[in-house]
Amino acid sequence: MNVVFVVIVVCRLAYVEAGAEAQGCQYYLNSIINPVPAQSHRTPNLPPLFLYGPMLDLEVVPERSLGNEQWEFALGMPLAQAIAILQKHCRIIRNVQVLYSEQTPLCHDLILNLTQDGIKLLFDACNQRLKVIEVYDLSKVKLKYCGVHFNSQAIAPTIEQIDQSFGATHPGVYNAAEQLFHLNFRGLSFSFQLDSWNEAPKYEPNFAHGLASLQIPHGATVKRMYIYTGNSLQDTKAPAMPLACFLGNVFAECVDVLRDGTGPLGLRLRLLTAGCGPGVMADAKVRVLERCIYFGDSCQDVLSTLGSPHKVFYKSEDKMKIHSPSPHKQVPSKCNDYFFNYFTLGVDILFDATTHLVKKFVLHTNFPGHYNFNIYHRCDFKIPLTNKKGGADSHTEAGTLTTYSKWDLIQEHIGHPMEKPVVLHRSSSANNSNPFGSTFCFGLQRMIFEVMQNNHIASVTMYAPPGRAAILEQPKHLPSERPLSAPPTTTLQI
Repeated sequence: MNVVFVVIVVCRLAYVEAGAEAQGCQYYLNSIINPVPAQSHRTPNLPPLFLYGPMLDLEVVPERSLGNEQWEFALGMPLAQAIAILQKHCRIIRNVQVLYSEQTPLCHDLILNLTQDGIKLLFDACNQRLKVIEVYDLSKVKLKYCGVHFNSQAIAPTIEQIDQSFGATHPGVYNAAEQLFHLNFRGLSFSFQLDSWNEAPKYEPNFAHGLASLQIPHGATVKRMYIYTGNSLQDTKAPAMPLACFLGNVFAECVDVLRDGTGPLGLRLRLLTAGCGPGVMADAKVRVLERCIYFGDSCQDVLSTLGSPHKVFYKSEDKMKIHSPSPHKQVPSKCNDYFFNYFTLGVDILFDATTHLVKKFVLHTNFPGHYNFNIYHRCDFKIPLTNKKGGADSHTEAGTLTTYSKWDLIQEHIGHPMEKPVVLHRSSSANNSNPFGSTFCFGLQRMIFEVMQNNHIASVTMYAPPGRAAILEQPKHLPSERPLSAPPTTTLQI
């Protein structure tokens, strides 16, 4: 099956502030989309060192990381943090590509390809954490282990050099189809190209003792290097997020939607945290917390439950108001509703401008190919689905919707929407183009599903029915005393 991989630019993958930073990012963006041949604006016949800057000099830590004193790509690192490193050091690390499958994004790893440095970062398609670090061109980077170089312009990464730097290991594995000889350590593998050799290596497993069991020519050099977790590259998985990646943030391990027969009531979040602040490693282990927030919670309730948001966004206008029953009868508000943006949770919370109570939740799936990709971490949510059975007040469970569910499967469980979808086209004020195309919004059971063109869910917006506006103004209830929601409405609101 042919898989189409789409290349997009890292600089577009996060908010860009106005001013000098935005101009610098735009210059970098143009330099990747329309690369200028080096010889056209530089003195010809210069070595690559002068054309592209000095080589990266990186420390290899098996089963953990690749990096230097300024930054480190650690296994288990979230995708957003790796991209933040690339953006911060864009003058040194250039020409970065993002590779993913457009139609089947969950079947193939998401890859950051550092083309100038010969490095690929492979992220798990589901949890979006770093799974494998591959160095596919050792001529473009310097590598060292325990502070001693084993690959540089002066030191060739021969099999003798690898044996001297890393010591003895189990016998290697020869793949005749690829003509590659794989030498494996725990959390580290080297691949040697054999296509230029006159004969394949002789492997004698009955009395194999380390490298002596392989009769291979001297001077064979490494073609690829892999850093991963465990003993097998084929069976490796992305590890849990390391403590060094928390940086004082709180992350959501999973989010369960609490609901009754008519629709959602709130969220139950399983949170992960470690340390006391940026760079502080006072806690030696990850702490797990469970918190609940509901429609009608006050701004203070949410702050005490989840902490301060990363950003607060005030809505300037409601572009979906035209789809309400009588938009011309709605009195313009003198103040604006506002969002709490929790980027590391993948959650937005909308507060009413007058009552300052929760009125909507937005859960983000962070699929590549969406306009907001990499602004939020992926929210791993579960939403119970129900179907009407018998009377209007009778509902049966129809399965569970997850972050990875497709829209056609959801419709099989809860039925098709009564109305046509609303076409949503996102674009920034500075740039009206959107290379990813439009998405489609369907409303069912007080939830709005934003569906991408590949049938995956981009976001789920959950809202309280209009009849609950009066309830939001009443005194607070305990979770066990909360009134049930009003019957569902077919009005589509965002």
